[in-house]
Amino acid sequence: MIKKLLAFVLFASTVTLVGCNTPTENVDTINDQGKAVMQLDYRDFDRAASEMVQSMIESGTFKKEGGGRYVVAKGRIVNDTMQHIDTDQLMGKVEQELTRSGLVAMTAAVGADNTPKDSLVYSSRDLTRDSDKADEFNKDTVQAKGQLIAPELSISGKIIQRNIRYDNGKQQVEYYFQLQMNNLTNGLVFWQNEIVLGKRGSDKKVPW
Repeated sequence: MIKKLLAFVLFASTVTLVGCNTPTENVDTINDQGKAVMQLDYRDFDRAASEMVQSMIESGTFKKEGGGRYVVAKGRIVNDTMQHIDTDQLMGKVEQELTRSGLVAMTAAVGADNTPKDSLVYSSRDLTRDSDKADEFNKDTVQAKGQLIAPELSISGKIIQRNIRYDNGKQQVEYYFQLQMNNLTNGLVFWQNEIVLGKRGSDKKVPW
């Protein structure tokens, strides 16, 4: 019995060591030539975000009468796919490229579902003005009322997934990235675009 136990322990240790020493491959996220997958990966979000922002810029959407930059708020992005994805992954890249362009200013004070992107925008005001700790703050550094800038535009959209099966054991998965820029003053749609990413492979691969 003891011999069997020792043999098992040695075998388990060997398996563990082999598993730990299994070589891994670092992914070059700048120039990833790895095999495409049926699910959405970071390359898909990078491509969709870049093409969307380029379309916005080329459309002249951000040419503001009188000059200056539009203030933009992030609206609701609906995930209508079979995958548990965080839509902020797409919008984070869109906002990053928009901000980098210098054509707009993203607001952290207003967001989808009446939730600010940064809760400190309001909680810092509550703390420094009306709380029992307000007297601890230098009044000259407390944000004055009426300083927040209201957004003029908002971005909203949807990510849709469609699966198409073929007779030869293949399937095609289509992902539709839809975004639109809305004018909050008059409700008009300033810009909208749709980008379709298609993937084809074995119908045994589950795209979620």
